Amino acid sequence: MTQGSSHVDHAAGLHRVVVIVDENSNPFELGCATEVFGLRRPELGRDLYDFRLCSPEPRTLMRDGFFTLTGVAGLEAAESADTLIVPNRPDVEVPRRAAVLDAIRRAHARGVRLVGFCSGAFTLAEAGVLDGRQATAHWQWADSFRARFPSVRLETDVLFVDDGDILTAAGSAAALDLGLHIVRRDHGAEVANSVSRRLVFAAHRDGGQRQFVERPVPKVPDESLAPILAWAQERLDAPLTVSDLAARASVSPATLHRRFHVQMGTTPLAWLTGERLALACRLIERGEPRFETVARQSGLGTAANLRALMRRKIGLTPLEYRRRFGPGIDRAKIGQEKMRPPTGG
Repeated sequence: MTQGSSHVDHAAGLHRVVVIVDENSNPFELGCATEVFGLRRPELGRDLYDFRLCSPEPRTLMRDGFFTLTGVAGLEAAESADTLIVPNRPDVEVPRRAAVLDAIRRAHARGVRLVGFCSGAFTLAEAGVLDGRQATAHWQWADSFRARFPSVRLETDVLFVDDGDILTAAGSAAALDLGLHIVRRDHGAEVANSVSRRLVFAAHRDGGQRQFVERPVPKVPDESLAPILAWAQERLDAPLTVSDLAARASVSPATLHRRFHVQMGTTPLAWLTGERLALACRLIERGEPRFETVARQSGLGTAANLRALMRRKIGLTPLEYRRRFGPGIDRAKIGQEKMRPPTGG
């Protein structure tokens, strides 16, 4: 277990995240889960989750024999999970262990939140909990997945899918995106931003962004969007338009759209709206009581527009969001509750 982890006795009120590790599991996604859910948070003054690993065997050989994992709880630890992260492994055609599949089915029947990173979608589908549901997996296994699990609605061109009580992420780094999305869903944007800063990772990449962006090695000069993104983030309260961003970057709006499509898999307007919505959430969490002020300072214009966007993208009105994540709220208790997943892309 990583030094400084929150693997302690089940602390009162803390949401318990349990990761099942099985033979040939991928170390990277295990590391992502540990970094997001398992570390203590002295910078926040409190822990966010009670975290533990479990395995059906005392010794678990990880992917390609890189190392052997020992000293973790047995599979029975999955029975106490509030969120259960299922095994993911590169040999997707190998059947999963029956005991692991049974533990997943029992957890689903209890209403436990289930999470699959990368090929973890295969584990969830094999357990039968994805039938008729939306999910995603690494793009390179899309054909194989569809052939084996035709009843699952596979989304192949997104980073992650939040289908309420079952969440799936695409390949590798998308595990961090989904992990931060879960933190944001449980604890709000301000806490998620703190976790992302410690990770030195983007605070928010929308789940609807493309998994795989074909980007050849650029010829000089570098056309990175980083400078214009940083400039815009400092001026979200201003009436910025796509034309303003293009003028700042000294390109045409059409060229800016192409660069956003290639580098970020989204449009300038969608990115700008997402940044403004994230700022609005932070303002509410910090205690701004007037929603008209929140809308104005985040560049969303009016309280009516703020309300419409929050309902569509987050699934909560501003008032509901303040009740859940505003100052003085017991977030440990809130973390046990279910939030409706975002309905927007």
